[in-house]
Amino acid sequence: MRALTMTKYRFRRLILIGVLTASAAFALVASGARPAAAQASECGSECSEPTPYPSPTYSPSPTPSPSPAPSPSPSPYLSPSPYPSPSPTPIGAASSGNSIGGLANQRFNQMITNRVLGTVLLGVNEQINCGDCISAFGSAGSFSAGIHGRKALTNNLSLLAGIAYTHYDEGGYKITSAPIGAFALRYDFTDWGSSRPFFDVGTILTPWEKARYTRSYDTSLGPVSVTSSTNASNYAVYGRAGWINRLSPRDEVAASIEVWQLWQRVSGYSDSTVTFNPFDASIADGTDRTSLVKIGGQWTHLFGSNIETNINGGWVQSFASHSGIVATVTGNGVVVPTMGNQGWFEYGGRLGFRVQKGWIVDLFANGTLGPQPVGNTIHGGVGLRINY
Repeated sequence: MRALTMTKYRFRRLILIGVLTASAAFALVASGARPAAAQASECGSECSEPTPYPSPTYSPSPTPSPSPAPSPSPSPYLSPSPYPSPSPTPIGAASSGNSIGGLANQRFNQMITNRVLGTVLLGVNEQINCGDCISAFGSAGSFSAGIHGRKALTNNLSLLAGIAYTHYDEGGYKITSAPIGAFALRYDFTDWGSSRPFFDVGTILTPWEKARYTRSYDTSLGPVSVTSSTNASNYAVYGRAGWINRLSPRDEVAASIEVWQLWQRVSGYSDSTVTFNPFDASIADGTDRTSLVKIGGQWTHLFGSNIETNINGGWVQSFASHSGIVATVTGNGVVVPTMGNQGWFEYGGRLGFRVQKGWIVDLFANGTLGPQPVGNTIHGGVGLRINY
């Protein structure tokens, strides 16, 4: 009985130890499962179902950060740029605008030169009173060739006339293919005796001529010079009142005052095409005009029986001058130059050789002395004059 009781006690003790051992094992398993469950809940949908075999995990390789490119070392040679560099903008609009004033000066000089050449056809180098004559001539300085003469219509009234073909240039302009015609009437009061008055009225006409004008100006990139061509024409009328005195059969002196009105018509044109002309210009049709007063005198003398001489000169003053230029200049807009009044001296002379009766070979010269735009000019030539 006692042995049975001990056996039961030991059996119960074993059961109790087994129960405690199982409880401890269960508690230990439960505490290890909670972190795994928490980890599984944090994975969410990103975690796959457990597999019977452990699947390898791949951690993404780190993306390499871009390393800075090494800066190139400076080369001793500059490599050409694939794109052309912009051209610098030239400066010089003001100078281009001022050059229009230079054109006005050229055109004023043209009017005066045309008039000086025309007066040769009216006998400016000859005495006031003489017989009928005709003269053929040629001149240099300005090339000119033509004929002129005089014819007594009555004892008091004479016709002076001439025609010439001229080329001339001065101060930046050039005139070619220019026919000049001139005629005048002179009334000489011969019945008053050796000392008497005389009067002239006349005109000078150049209906057509080729003209070339040069316009020059400066820019920040260098000077510019443009020569352009156009057509022009010149017209002049005048009146003259004077006093003549025949001091002797060999000497004649005269003094006079002249009033002139000059017009010059120039056709419009644009600058000729040149390599570099950033401030180009176009010139409209226009008419230049000026009025002149001349106070002068002359002396004609015969040396011996074969040599004739004449000297003449006078002071000329312009007034009421007007430039017909209306220019449109890039960078300036419309430019209209002004033309001031000018004063200058005109001179002339002739040396004649009587080679035989009624035949005279003449050397002559005419010109101007003064400031620009008239300036200092001279036109000389030779002629053969025949008295009849």
